[in-house]
Formats: sequence, structure tokens, C-alpha cells
Amino acid sequence: MDPQTVGFTWWGGFIGPKLINQVECPNCGGRYNGRTGRSNDTAIAIYLVVLGVLAFGVTFLVALGGR
Repeated sequence: MDPQTVGFTWWGGFIGPKLINQVECPNCGGRYNGRTGRSNDTAIAIYLVVLGVLAFGVTFLVALGGR
């Protein structure tokens, strides 16, 4: 069977899996990069760090704007 595109994940919602081309094997349930066949663990970690930095920055700017 062909791998299926992942539509939603806890770490990336609907956008994250599409950005890193995450697919899932219907037989074993393993998830990986659909283009390279390699693990997406590093890409997921980078995605989460970038989102965290952006969230912190937005929160900081909102807090400064409220003064």
C-alpha cells in the first residue's frame, strides 16, 4: 500500500505535516518524510522551536503595547 498524507498532528496541527511532507505507512503506522523516506524528528524539533520563539515574540510585543 502507498503511504498516506498525514492531515493533523499534535505538534503541527494542520500546517506542520504539510510543510515537512509527513506521510504515514498504513501497514505499520510509521510516520516519515514522504520525499526522502527519512525521519522527520529534526524537522519537527525545528518547527516547534521556531513556533515557540514566534509565540514568545508576539506575547512580548503585546505586553509592551499594553503599557
